[in-house]
Amino acid sequence: MGISKVIGSAATVLFVASVYLKKSGMTFIAIPLLVGSLLAYLVTIASHPAVNFPSILGKGSDGSFPLWSKLLFGPFLMFVRAYVLFRKLKSAEPVYNEISDGLYVGGWPSSPNHLPPGEPAVIDCTCELPRSSFVSKDAYLNIATWDTRSPQPLQIEYAVHWACKKRAHKKPIYIHCAFGHGRSVCIMCALLVALGVADDWKDAEKMVKEKRPRIRMNAHHRKNLEEWTKYRHLSKGE
Repeated sequence: MGISKVIGSAATVLFVASVYLKKSGMTFIAIPLLVGSLLAYLVTIASHPAVNFPSILGKGSDGSFPLWSKLLFGPFLMFVRAYVLFRKLKSAEPVYNEISDGLYVGGWPSSPNHLPPGEPAVIDCTCELPRSSFVSKDAYLNIATWDTRSPQPLQIEYAVHWACKKRAHKKPIYIHCAFGHGRSVCIMCALLVALGVADDWKDAEKMVKEKRPRIRMNAHHRKNLEEWTKYRHLSKGE
């Protein structure tokens, strides 16, 4: 289920609960729930494919959230972080996998041992999770994208160009989203093609799936990878 449906369902539950509590005379509880439901509806709209506005959360290029964002979206941001940590505890899947020499894909690194070896350059594909303090700002790129959505073709190209420059200096690359199943895999597929490891993104997807079986790119990812492929052919004059 896409993020807009999940958050929209939660917003509706909060709204119905606030109305019920208001009618029961518990206004002091109803008002916070009503505010929470309205903010959740705002996230629902911003994450809908027709809108797709991850910048609403205010995540900066250094991976941090400004004070206004923490105050406004604090409950949502904390819920997401707690959910990701809970999922990791329940999952037997490795946080990351090495797909090719020095190229890693995986989930949000919440502790130093979740980072691949070699002080990797990090491409963060999330808009909802912060850059962890142990991840260097000097080798960090944020491609802010909603969960279950895809980076845009130009964002994919920018990330690939950035990663290729890092690889030219023998720097390992770690591409992550929340769980390492969709957004990060999309960019990894493009990078494998750009580095000549895979012939096209479809072959790259197969390579990634062999090393990380639980990946699940969706129609958004595949569509934008096709658009990215066309863009690269045009830019090369092919």
